[in-house]
Amino acid sequence: MLTTCHVKVDTGTRHVWCVSSTRPHYVGHVAATMPKQAGGAKSKTTLDKIEVAIRALKDRGGSSRQALAKYLKSEFDFANTVALKKAFKTGVDSGRLLQRAQSFTLPGLEFADATGDDTTKQEDLKLGKEDASEATVGATVTMKYVGTLLSGERFDAASKFTFTLGAGEVIKGWERGVPGLRVGGRRRLTVPPKEGYGKRGSPPEIPPDATLVFDITLLKVEE
Repeated sequence: MLTTCHVKVDTGTRHVWCVSSTRPHYVGHVAATMPKQAGGAKSKTTLDKIEVAIRALKDRGGSSRQALAKYLKSEFDFANTVALKKAFKTGVDSGRLLQRAQSFTLPGLEFADATGDDTTKQEDLKLGKEDASEATVGATVTMKYVGTLLSGERFDAASKFTFTLGAGEVIKGWERGVPGLRVGGRRRLTVPPKEGYGKRGSPPEIPPDATLVFDITLLKVEE
């Protein structure tokens, strides 16, 4: 038979009693203190944020300092260059980061090679000599190039253009398409909007969502 129960707590012993119409009976015990609630998520360190950025950027060759700094500014509103530099060094020294020239990745992290129309396509027009210097990430390279739209309209050209591979100084299509080229070699890069100038383009020369074609020649490599 069910009875009505009025709960009573003995403040001395912290025993809980049920006082019914029949007789009191022991039903439990009150803890001396309430269990601590789980605290909020631990705030990410600068190195944690770098790891998040590397995974998000998904660059198979490693993410450049500039690209990582840009991501941290965009996603975490973080722009402390001193702390960022220290975190890169700490990460490399501790083994949490792997450095490849001026780019960084995580130990054991691999990204599937992108395929389809969203990836820059390469066509070698002329191979450089086998003993010629090769363009690699971290090297400073000097290129000659002509850039056109798919219509054939030229939007840019240069007889000498120098930059550092992997430093975020050029569009993603070039970062992907230049490595492996040897001095004297010529290559055609067909760059989709995603790895070029995107939905905005670069007015007035490059319209929105433009696929670009570059004929490039490697003139010089400096390590």
